[in-house]
Amino acid sequence: MRKYYTSESVSEGHPDKLADFISDSILDEFLRQEPTARVAVETLVTTGMAVIAGEVSAHDAHVDVQRVVREAVKKVGYTRARYGFDADYSAVLVAIHEQSPDIAGGVNYSEEWRAMTDEQRALPEHQYSTTGAGDQGLMFGYATDETPELMPLPVSLAHKLTRRLAELRKNGEIAYLRPDAKAQVTVVREQQDGHEVTWVDTVVISTQHDEDIEQDTIRADMIEKVIRAVIPATYLRDATKYFINPSGKFVIGGPHGDTGLTGRKIIVDTYGGAVPHGGGAFSGKDPTKVDRSAAYYARYIAKNLVAAGLAKKALVEVAYAIGRAHPVSLRVDSYGTGVVTDERLAEIVAKHFDARPQAIIAELNLLRPIYAQTAAYGHFGRAEFPWEQTDKVDALKAELA
Repeated sequence: MRKYYTSESVSEGHPDKLADFISDSILDEFLRQEPTARVAVETLVTTGMAVIAGEVSAHDAHVDVQRVVREAVKKVGYTRARYGFDADYSAVLVAIHEQSPDIAGGVNYSEEWRAMTDEQRALPEHQYSTTGAGDQGLMFGYATDETPELMPLPVSLAHKLTRRLAELRKNGEIAYLRPDAKAQVTVVREQQDGHEVTWVDTVVISTQHDEDIEQDTIRADMIEKVIRAVIPATYLRDATKYFINPSGKFVIGGPHGDTGLTGRKIIVDTYGGAVPHGGGAFSGKDPTKVDRSAAYYARYIAKNLVAAGLAKKALVEVAYAIGRAHPVSLRVDSYGTGVVTDERLAEIVAKHFDARPQAIIAELNLLRPIYAQTAAYGHFGRAEFPWEQTDKVDALKAELA
């Protein structure tokens, strides 16, 4: 029986991703100046305008938000007025105010911490109980052994396609490309002679381009310089279908073609739809917001479980109540691939991982400006991020000895 799995990616010049990049660039600048700043910033971009809104609490940071926004837009490549949105001449409207004291109170001092005596607070086991979760919610982390980076194959290939498009645009090899682009990959898995065979059934690329380029030229370049350069030949067949700019042309793009908003590409940011998503977006939020930090930590847990050989794939779900340090629940689902029961995997996780927000921030060193680089091409499966390390593998393997 054949099963089809599809994931998409969008380029850094897609309006929603541009909004994410702006929000995370602002976050990074606050953290660069004041690592304990509380930041929740949203960006909207449209023709000739960027609107920045949100909440920030900082004592020593003095961020020129207008400058940060224009530098971020320039880095992505919107540098020409004819794009309908550019770094130098588009308006930047800023509406940022201080974080609600009601929220800040629960985050600064967790419910557990407020209930402790001074003697209890001095105990080592309560070291990371001061900070409460910045919101309620559930977060998911996932890992699978189907790719070297332990990510689902369709989303891994889709991200590689959009990265390649950006590379060819920026190095000038394909000079007619503009910043906005999308890619989508459909993978087929089928049992043949008792073995699972995997190949790519369909690739979709929609890329913004200059006015005077023929579609035949774009199609040839996308297939030869992007798809075949990225997707291993073993996955491509004569029957693989290629849909290149299926709308016919894509000249008007970016914020001029479609309004962009922070947090609208959460499936692109995570696992491409292979597993559930809690609903919370990442970009523009400092790590006291568990929407972001706990999703990173859940990936860290899942990746270590799979890398240690305790399961071939693992989904980790963690949930919080605002103002509480300890999660209200933690669940592991190995989809039947675990070497022990899922209940035992959850016990092992509870022993070796501390999912309190303050502990997450300390273990992954999250109070530093690393977030702008997460904004495009997915937050997971990229070795440069601390939540991708597999430093718990030996300890997890020892649980099976």
